[in-house]
Amino acid sequence: MIHFRSKLPKTETTIFTVMSALATEYNAINLSQGFPDFDSPPQLIDLVGSFMKQGKNQYAPMAGLLILRNQIAEKVELLYNTSYDPETEITITAGGTQAIFTAIAATIIPGDEVIIFEPAYDSYAPSIKLLGGLVKPFELVPPDYKIDWDMVKKLISSRTRMIILNSPQNPTGVILDEEDIKQLISITKGTDILILSDEVYEHLVYDDRQHLSMARYPELKERSFVTVSFGKLFHTTGWKLGYCLAPEILMNEFRKVHQFLVFSVNTPMQYAIAEFLKNTGYYTELNSFFQQKRDYFRDLMQQTRFELLPCYGSYFQCASIKNITEEKDIDFVQRLTKEHQVAAIPASAFYNRGNDYGIVRFCFAKKQETLEKAVNLLAKV
Repeated sequence: MIHFRSKLPKTETTIFTVMSALATEYNAINLSQGFPDFDSPPQLIDLVGSFMKQGKNQYAPMAGLLILRNQIAEKVELLYNTSYDPETEITITAGGTQAIFTAIAATIIPGDEVIIFEPAYDSYAPSIKLLGGLVKPFELVPPDYKIDWDMVKKLISSRTRMIILNSPQNPTGVILDEEDIKQLISITKGTDILILSDEVYEHLVYDDRQHLSMARYPELKERSFVTVSFGKLFHTTGWKLGYCLAPEILMNEFRKVHQFLVFSVNTPMQYAIAEFLKNTGYYTELNSFFQQKRDYFRDLMQQTRFELLPCYGSYFQCASIKNITEEKDIDFVQRLTKEHQVAAIPASAFYNRGNDYGIVRFCFAKKQETLEKAVNLLAKV
């Protein structure tokens, strides 16, 4: 018997994997894991095949194809009226999660404290712990999940190295507003605190609201890693392609880790995305596409006993189960999958301490008929 000490002794298989497996086992409609059940733009798929046939199948440069980084720089300038140098401040990654891990690995050393806002995407805390960092969670509560910045200030110490933000947020669908930005600027001013801004749902903001990227604000941009996902943008989560934006001094450290973690990522897909990004209308109109899905799903859900929480962004809808059951949320979603053939995610899985407020998360990035079938089943709960 080989003996060794686990670096993540309390970490188990993610709830997303567990619930998707359960959905498959019980032939349930999977509204748990965050992926679309519709395909990416046909033109983009054709472009990938075209570049494969042209022989673009070998290693890309470590930082990514320059033509793609140039297109990203143009996109960022169009959206946020700011510039990043494609040569030194943009790196193509194997999805958003790799970009997040790389930024943490490049900057966090044992003893550093990192503030995260829970409920939080489940990769943040384990990544911090792997590097010897200390997780300082700030627990947000339903229904509005509003950040109390006076309380956040109490979490900050001389050892605070990073604040991780996610807007629009998974799982809650809340977004940062101008007051949040004002407070963040005030808190970090005159410090060496870094910001890791997970902005994979940047194009999924609804009701005429704006996505407030860290890139918009010079005081925040200078200390921020901004991570983005092409998977969310093009409905291609299986491609695992994204990118990171950061000022040169931070990107230098990011690339030191990136080159030994994955070195470079899928070459023909980079060529295809670089070409497809020239169509600016695609990503500027994506919020309308998903808002229609959000509105349709919310309207359908009125026939159920689930109590819907606000959703201002992302493709997730949270709902209270307090009118339905007093079960633990994890027990409820398992029963929902087995007995009613619809899979969801318990919000307690997004808290370090497993806080259970009786909230579950549904993914509405699905075909209309999928949402209709799912709600017909949920109405019987």
